[in-house]
Amino acid sequence: MCTLAVVIHSPRSERAPARAAGQARTVRVLVLAVCGVLLVCGANRESPAQPIERADPVSAPAAVRYAAPVTPLRVVRGFDPPSTPFGPGHLGVDLATSPGQSVHAAADGTVSFAGPVAGRTVVVITHADGIRTEYEPLRASVHRGEAVRRGAIIGRVRGRHGDCAPGRCLHWGARRGTQYLDPMSLLGPLGPVRLLPWADPQARG
Repeated sequence: MCTLAVVIHSPRSERAPARAAGQARTVRVLVLAVCGVLLVCGANRESPAQPIERADPVSAPAAVRYAAPVTPLRVVRGFDPPSTPFGPGHLGVDLATSPGQSVHAAADGTVSFAGPVAGRTVVVITHADGIRTEYEPLRASVHRGEAVRRGAIIGRVRGRHGDCAPGRCLHWGARRGTQYLDPMSLLGPLGPVRLLPWADPQARG
């Protein structure tokens, strides 16, 4: 509520009523303007400023430590992604193994798949950094939804992969989303890695 008292003194003349009416209109406009300013100021004093909401910082991907799924680590066939979406290539690495050799989880994670694919058992583990590692062919000892630790046995080599003799190769893959990665890059600097010839007798049995 805004109240403003105004007293107007008009000279005694014939034009006084007209001048007084004009002055009254001017005063009313000024009074309304002043009241508007006072009301706005009062509203600002009575309404405290709202706190500024800050967005939560985006969490960085969790750091994950990886280890080779089999030892000794001997590469039979390396990572060779295709140059075109449907071209030939190799989306992972083949590691030399012996039949029945134990296979270990490359890092902590959760088993997101464990079952047959095209006649071979495949195990997929999802890790905290968003990468999924794949292992085949196995006789799996884990099931979907199971949490595993780095180095835990997830199965044993059984079956054939590619041109390897049965039980002589483990195919190890890695991907983030739909992008395949070289799984050897997850291990960090290892020094020289021995790449066995594709026709190596030990790899073929």
